[in-house]
Amino acid sequence: MIIYPAIDIKDGRCVRLIQGDYNKETVYSTNPVDIAKEWQSKGAEFIHLIDLNGAAQGYPVNIKVIEKIVNNIVNIKVQVGGGIRTNETVEQLLNIGVSRVIIGTKAVKSPEWVQELCVNFPGKIAVSIDIRNGNIATEGWLQAEELSGINFAEQLQDYNPCSIIVTDINKDGMLEGPNLELMEEFKDKIDTPIIASGGITSILDLESLSKLKIDGAIIGKALYENKIDLAEAIRHCS
Repeated sequence: MIIYPAIDIKDGRCVRLIQGDYNKETVYSTNPVDIAKEWQSKGAEFIHLIDLNGAAQGYPVNIKVIEKIVNNIVNIKVQVGGGIRTNETVEQLLNIGVSRVIIGTKAVKSPEWVQELCVNFPGKIAVSIDIRNGNIATEGWLQAEELSGINFAEQLQDYNPCSIIVTDINKDGMLEGPNLELMEEFKDKIDTPIIASGGITSILDLESLSKLKIDGAIIGKALYENKIDLAEAIRHCS
């Protein structure tokens, strides 16, 4: 299971939100590059990077910060999401060295576009399914959709994205453990690699996800609050 340390960028800073609420942020660093270098020093294979401003506004806002991060780390891949809704943005991110582009809101609005991207950029397109109370949330988690997360994933897997990132919004930033039932349902019904996100707080949580054969786990607040040591988590899961 691959561990993905998270860096959420808002207004150029590294922050964490509680349940996706933009009014409930904690700033952990004014220099996200320093955080990326720290995750690199602890052995991260992949960094999960989200442009929170972009997710809310519908277009990348912090792309210069993202590029700076990519240019200042070595031997580590970066996956990026937040406001990616055009072919031009996908190409721009890949051209600056991003390894994987995450499609969220636009995947729900135009699933055929995801299919096109997966054909044109094989192995480079991941899809984020963000779930609140069973249904998908979009527009930076600000808008509820009348669409089941698992039903949408069943449609998406036919398009061959490299992974599906499943986030339980109610768990995000709460340090209460992941929604194991939700992750188990996705793993049982979906053949595409599943990356779990939301509430991962301890090595025990990672063990539980590993037992479900989850392919990856995104860790955010637990790293910043020193609940989990990244190097230890990577050793444990490898």
